[in-house]
Amino acid sequence: MLKVGIIMGSAGDLEKVAPAAKTLKEFGVPYEAKVLSAHRTPDEAAAFAASARENGFGALICAAGKAAHLAGAVAARTTLPVIGIPVKTSALEGMDALLSTVQMPSGMPVATVAIDGAVNAALLAVQILAVTDAGLAAKLEAKRAADREKILAAKTVFVNGPMGVFEKPETELGTKAIWQALADTEGFTVVGGGDSIAATEKYGLTDKMGYICTGGGALIRFLSGEELPVVAALRHGSALPL
Repeated sequence: MLKVGIIMGSAGDLEKVAPAAKTLKEFGVPYEAKVLSAHRTPDEAAAFAASARENGFGALICAAGKAAHLAGAVAARTTLPVIGIPVKTSALEGMDALLSTVQMPSGMPVATVAIDGAVNAALLAVQILAVTDAGLAAKLEAKRAADREKILAAKTVFVNGPMGVFEKPETELGTKAIWQALADTEGFTVVGGGDSIAATEKYGLTDKMGYICTGGGALIRFLSGEELPVVAALRHGSALPL
């Protein structure tokens, strides 16, 4: 089986690329991880990229932050698929790395995933290898099926204020006791307004909080199936993912 190369611009990026290595391992895809900088070790990075195909690699994942030229520099030295992971840093929240990685000139493609999107980078590499590997393709299908079942099995608890809990629009569960019971329940996500934040923190449910809707009116429209006019960005400037 072809290998996947994981290249990071510095050793400090290891934590950010670890999910990619974990994902590849789950699929049984061999990989090699290296620290190579487009700026500080340009010759070594170029040599690795130029010899990657003959050394048994089928795709290369490159993770870098700030002026993130690593993926582009590697792509310039190989015709293997190159996947870029923009790494979030403190200065510009990863937007500098995202634009540096994704804005490649015509004729020199880099498949760029989300900021810190190591898992998707690995999955994309697996999908590339699966084009000619039926076994990998079957594993991808199995993962998609498992992900679907996980979503269908999950429960969503809609919250209207700190004490009113709704499992379904027509069924009010209500009261403080429900919050306390939910703390011991697995596989659900809380959707609610600002007051619900305080309740989840009070009853140890902060890890259950999902997308936050602003205002009771927005929540009512959510429960009735209408499109929400506003989804609040309460943390880190964006709605909270599951």
